[in-house]
Amino acid sequence: MSFRASALAGLLLLTAASPVFAQQSEAMPKVITIYVAGTAGGGIDLYARMLGRYLGKYIPGNPTVNVQDMPGAGGIRAANFIADAAPKDGGALGTFPGGPLAEPLVGLRNPGYDMSQFQWIGAISRDVSLCISWKGSPFKGLDEARKQEMIVAGTGAGSETDSIPLILNDVLKTKFRVVTGYLGTKETFMAIESGEAHGRCGLTFSSLKASKPDWIRDDKINIMLQMGLEKSPELPNVPLASDLLSPEDKQVLELVTMGTAVGRPFAAPPGTPPARVQILRRAFDAALKDPALLEEGRTIQAEISPTPGEEVQQIIARLYATPKPVVERVKKLLEPTAK
Repeated sequence: MSFRASALAGLLLLTAASPVFAQQSEAMPKVITIYVAGTAGGGIDLYARMLGRYLGKYIPGNPTVNVQDMPGAGGIRAANFIADAAPKDGGALGTFPGGPLAEPLVGLRNPGYDMSQFQWIGAISRDVSLCISWKGSPFKGLDEARKQEMIVAGTGAGSETDSIPLILNDVLKTKFRVVTGYLGTKETFMAIESGEAHGRCGLTFSSLKASKPDWIRDDKINIMLQMGLEKSPELPNVPLASDLLSPEDKQVLELVTMGTAVGRPFAAPPGTPPARVQILRRAFDAALKDPALLEEGRTIQAEISPTPGEEVQQIIARLYATPKPVVERVKKLLEPTAK
């Protein structure tokens, strides 16, 4: 049985064993805050605000849902807040880019959290991560990036923008050089447009479509490479990194890109009561079927292909079960991002 089939079977069992949503009487907070590990205008922020407009409709008591941006350290600041300081009563959710998911495994510092302990509510999209370059740059594809140094914008240690280029330099022999410290996605886009950077690696396709649809529509960028479990059907001619790698190198890349399988994930803090987690999960599922949300998603070209919270929980558990030799190799490759 495939991992996805197994996860769905487990989801059915959990659903059958859980109280029917309509019968749940657990009192929820009157205000729920979604903490975004990014900046205003970035893809994570846009998706969080879209969900926030509908989530409260499907929670008993119809609480107000607020969205608060919490940028910093490529998402690690927000992850630490959700792990340690956020209320554990169902009134707090966090949403993150892919980097912080694996940071406790591969980071040289101890970030202070373990995402396998988070209570995962669901993920909005199944995605691919991209390497892109500005159309006017010398870099059209992988060949150019293997021949000369390409500057890519990064948002800080622990972020995919910083880790993925280093992994690709090892497994694909590219020559990416990360210039890091940009506050968030919006700032990396400005750097690319101004010519401070040639491009960026570690940008999800859904984020690109939501944040910069004109870049695609007006052919302003080159999409050089995609990384994920499979190709995006919208990018059939863009090479998939795993197709170019040996089995061992594929495991290495998967460790830092697994988050694309659960794009735009939302989690409640560890210790949130199970009954409230179930309410949030079923509200998340229902909100992402709301016709008004789906129409809004089409308007902003958002990728909506949800993964239920129970399945996300299993994917994160799989990530944290990565064989130790693979983890150690990745840690060694990522040493420069921790210095």
